[in-house]
Amino acid sequence: MLNPDSELHPLLQTHRKDGVVHWIGIRPRAKSDMQSVESVIARQNLGLEGDHYSLKGGKRQVTLIQAEHLAAVASILGYPAVDPLLTRRNIVVMGINLTALKNRRFRVGDAVLEYAGECHPCSRMEENLGSGGYNAMRGHGGILARVIQDGTITLGDAVAPITIKEQYDIQ
Repeated sequence: MLNPDSELHPLLQTHRKDGVVHWIGIRPRAKSDMQSVESVIARQNLGLEGDHYSLKGGKRQVTLIQAEHLAAVASILGYPAVDPLLTRRNIVVMGINLTALKNRRFRVGDAVLEYAGECHPCSRMEENLGSGGYNAMRGHGGILARVIQDGTITLGDAVAPITIKEQYDIQ
């Protein structure tokens, strides 16, 4: 954790604007196809209702990726776009740097999530995106998050870091 008296501390707390939920998907079973949904309920310590990871808990309860990174992956592969279904991530956000949420809690819709690590690509990326898909996703795979507080997440909802004061209020 960064020293609160550090000159970097206020910079790490400042975001120009909130992000927005652009796309949501769940996988009912391991290795099954993603299903696009308009909203989903996040359950504390479990994940997203209807997603097979919600049966396991752990740190991979929710996966998030930036729409801006999907554009980068598409460019690397020479595609006009990459369908979020192919990345196997749960939530695509726009307008906020997910890496800037490292070691932070953040609100997505009514739910509160906590950064749990980077979401590295799996071998399915080569199958889903074609030759070079795995390497195109490296550094662009998004983040893992744990659900700290139940809530509904809907397309168009805000994605916003929680202030230090708010973090102490959420248990």
